[in-house]
Amino acid sequence: MAIELTRNFCIIAHIDHGKTTLSDRLLERTGTIHERDKQDQLLDSMDLERERGITIKAHPVTMHYSSESGETYRLNLLDTPGHVDFAYEVSRSLAACEGALLVVDAAQGVEAQTVANVHLAHKQGLAIVPVINKIDLPNADLPAVRRQLEEILAIPSEEAIEASAKMGIGIEEILEAIVKRVPPPQKPVDETLRALVFDSVFDVYRGVVGYVRVVSGTMEANHAVTLMSNNARYEIKEVGVFTPKMLVQPQLSAGDVGYFIANIKTTADMKIGDTITDQRHPAGEPLPGFQEIHPMVFSGIYPINTGDFEHLKAAIAKLRLNDAAFIYTPESSVALGFGFRCGFLGLLHMEIIQERLRREYNMDIIATSPSVVYEVLTTRGERLLIDNPAHLPNPSVIGEIREPIVKAYILCPNENIGDILQLILEKRGQMDHTESLDTRRVMLHCELPLNEILVDFNDKIKSISRGYGSMDYEHTGYRPSKLVKLDLLVNGEPVDAFSTIVHKDRAEARGRQLAAKLKEVIPRQLYQVAIQAAIGGKIIARESVSALRKNVTAKCYGGDITRKRKLLEKQKEGKKRMKSIGKINIPQEGIHRSVKGTMRVGTKRLTLDVQRKASCHVERSRDISYCSGMRDSSTPKAFGARNDKWKAKAFIEVLKAQ
Repeated sequence: MAIELTRNFCIIAHIDHGKTTLSDRLLERTGTIHERDKQDQLLDSMDLERERGITIKAHPVTMHYSSESGETYRLNLLDTPGHVDFAYEVSRSLAACEGALLVVDAAQGVEAQTVANVHLAHKQGLAIVPVINKIDLPNADLPAVRRQLEEILAIPSEEAIEASAKMGIGIEEILEAIVKRVPPPQKPVDETLRALVFDSVFDVYRGVVGYVRVVSGTMEANHAVTLMSNNARYEIKEVGVFTPKMLVQPQLSAGDVGYFIANIKTTADMKIGDTITDQRHPAGEPLPGFQEIHPMVFSGIYPINTGDFEHLKAAIAKLRLNDAAFIYTPESSVALGFGFRCGFLGLLHMEIIQERLRREYNMDIIATSPSVVYEVLTTRGERLLIDNPAHLPNPSVIGEIREPIVKAYILCPNENIGDILQLILEKRGQMDHTESLDTRRVMLHCELPLNEILVDFNDKIKSISRGYGSMDYEHTGYRPSKLVKLDLLVNGEPVDAFSTIVHKDRAEARGRQLAAKLKEVIPRQLYQVAIQAAIGGKIIARESVSALRKNVTAKCYGGDITRKRKLLEKQKEGKKRMKSIGKINIPQEGIHRSVKGTMRVGTKRLTLDVQRKASCHVERSRDISYCSGMRDSSTPKAFGARNDKWKAKAFIEVLKAQ
């Protein structure tokens, strides 16, 4: 097909604004999928993608559309991830396109990530086709959304197409707009092969399957090619397109989006953003925009049963084959045993990997609290990257510690500005400026330490704004800060699982908090157990677990007090001897609970028979255990750990027994 009849486009949107559902409708309207193959979220092939309602991997597909003019066009769609963790994958997918459908929820309006995605699309020079989705919702506010498109994104409101992907409204208008408004790929200036790798997956039988956009030249079987980032050489075994299943083709030409297989063993060998060229007639320069992906969040993953270490090792190695951004190194902990220090792009990426370990490989794991990579400048002038608090050098050789900083864009209603500004200050943030978007909402531009937004920052924004706030961020580099290593000692012995790097001004409060949590989970011994938080050799907080005592004076019936005193002194001496030789065994569930702040015994869904064998899906979230789909109406629909502690504990005990 002529390059003038090709259209390469993607769909960008904030999370849950309906881009994958719109993809489904486009596939149905163009006849790409048959009636028997129809299903919701067709391009989201992973169970996790369907359950969470998000896109994790980019999924290309080729469609053919007969327009009103009578011409048949080839439309290459790239369904991109929408979460900030996968921002680099989104940018490379955008580089493979000439246009983008910008999907905006008719009820939610323009969100923080919508703004970020539009900026990315403008940087790539894409033609933007705005689509106002979910117009069938009763609370849809079309005039307000059109105003936001003009005032916030500088997109003419008359260009916006009103649609409902769920109901199939406006799909024909969207397809016509793609044909008319999205330009075809540029004609190549020469026939030298240049192809952009925008994603890859691992096939057990055929190795890595690379997703490519051919910019110039052709790719075909038995063609010798080179990856320009590492000069690795391969021979292509197969090329094809997605329909959405892989369909073998004789060749891929300029403007085509498809796949190739070349017996590449791991996804680490094929980097996203790399350029493929001909071995015999290589391109002079690679395509612009390539950069190495560096993990930003680290966490330790350990098996609950130490005998499962080899199974965990094999499972993590298999996940690594399919995810080049995921890295791991073996490590050992006195408290948790043997495990792995794993690096992730962000919190969502971390949760996905942990969930896949539990679901696909049936692994019961403990994950330590997430941390970031710190930059340490020593007194000798060395620069160290520290991803584990246990590896922080001695304070005497540390010249300066720098922490990663992000530039955050927070969109919120006007009435919540004060509370969110207070939250930013609590998280050691610095305000840059505010931008009034319309009469009801404002965009806050600020800088925050990455470590401060890892766990609950986004949740607090949602809570303060009653769900109307949203956030997006980008990494800006490192900044010096007053950071110290906080250790937790149990009877004078450090517990490495609890070591953490905190800001000096918050070290005491954090130490008291950790010591109090640990006090709750350490079982009482026959002697007193001291729990101490320390910075270097200085103790900043202490809690004590009182000793179990036998009533040694019960056999005394009156008489001289010296008899009782003698028995009590003898007991005290015995406790001292026990303390000098005793070892504390901290339960692993207790360590998990203290590190995470809540009890999360796995996250896979379990079907349990409780209360007259009612089918109950029990799930765990941050601090609530709840059940849904009860057949027995007498059973409460939900119960919180705060209000019905005994019920929550009972369910957790059942889960642990599973």
